Amino acid sequence: MNEKHLLRITGIGGVTAGALAAVAVPLYFVHSGPPPAGNVLARILLNLLTCAALLVFLAGLRHVIRGAGPSFDGPAALVFGAGLAYVTITLVAASVEAGIVLEDPAGRLDPTVDGPLAHANMLLHGSAARLLTAVLLAAAGYAILRAGVLPRWTGYTAHAVAAVNLAFVPSLFFGTDAARFYSAVGWGNTALTAALLVYWAFAVGIAVLRRTSATGPRAAARAARPA
Repeated sequence: MNEKHLLRITGIGGVTAGALAAVAVPLYFVHSGPPPAGNVLARILLNLLTCAALLVFLAGLRHVIRGAGPSFDGPAALVFGAGLAYVTITLVAASVEAGIVLEDPAGRLDPTVDGPLAHANMLLHGSAARLLTAVLLAAAGYAILRAGVLPRWTGYTAHAVAAVNLAFVPSLFFGTDAARFYSAVGWGNTALTAALLVYWAFAVGIAVLRRTSATGPRAAARAARPA
């Protein structure tokens, strides 16, 4: 696979992750009580697909960062390592939620707060995920700004989103009320802030795709230029 194709796949992965998240996030707010099984399973399916697209994006981002030179191997490994851990705990959390719904398909339980593992699951959706996201984006922002492999705004926004995620790590001390903005499972923590990573991936994906589309005509012009 040549460089241009790899970059295009990276961009498509980021855009796909952001688009899927934009569809999934509203599903968490359409029911005030326990959601029906169809709603929960639909958003879990979207989350699974988002994780797959995010893995593709992060693998490509690691390649982009490593391309800046051997001194960036460390940040590249940290970006992908933290991203892989993030995807792993997200899949575990989704599996726990799906298990609650599959056990009680009548829709009498809210998998975010009910069930034997729900309170442990709050940490996976909340503080643990926020910390991994902060590490991922801090490393990505550092590499982007130092190496110049992507537009500088992508590095600055990575640092900004990392700071927001870091601010939500202590939310485990603020109760389990899902209706609160700042709590272990509050909507500001597990829905709004959680979505910022994939929205950042969406924006970076567009930047990567624009860069690959722009390099084609320039490369062709250089090839046609007389020696």
